[in-house]
Amino acid sequence: MRLATFTDYGLRILMRLAGTPEKRLSTADLAAQFGVSQHHLTKVVQDLVRGGFITTQRGPGGGLRLARGADEIGLGAVVRHLERRFALVECCQADGGNCVLTPRCHLKPRVLAAQEAFLRDLDRSTVADCAWTDDATAA
Repeated sequence: MRLATFTDYGLRILMRLAGTPEKRLSTADLAAQFGVSQHHLTKVVQDLVRGGFITTQRGPGGGLRLARGADEIGLGAVVRHLERRFALVECCQADGGNCVLTPRCHLKPRVLAAQEAFLRDLDRSTVADCAWTDDATAA
């Protein structure tokens, strides 16, 4: 299974914030650290805010923070939220997509079962398990 780049960035943001919970980091800081577009990262941040995973504060001393403890944010929940717009295959789209094999195709239930197994495995871990700190030697 391949996650969208959007989801990858979302997970990176959460892992980075979990690694320094006492600090507020800006989108510009994170974009520079990750070597990605600040504009694109801003869209990811907005989606993480909508999902209740992070909070933002403007002004001096402002920035991004986790909305709750990193040990309370399951990886499966994050991936489910960020991947909601992306279908693994055409027929898994919310509108059923444009699959010409429907209704003879038996792939969809297998793909959905594999996706659910993947997400259940992610449910066993939290953002705290993957926190990224400034200390390069931290595991």
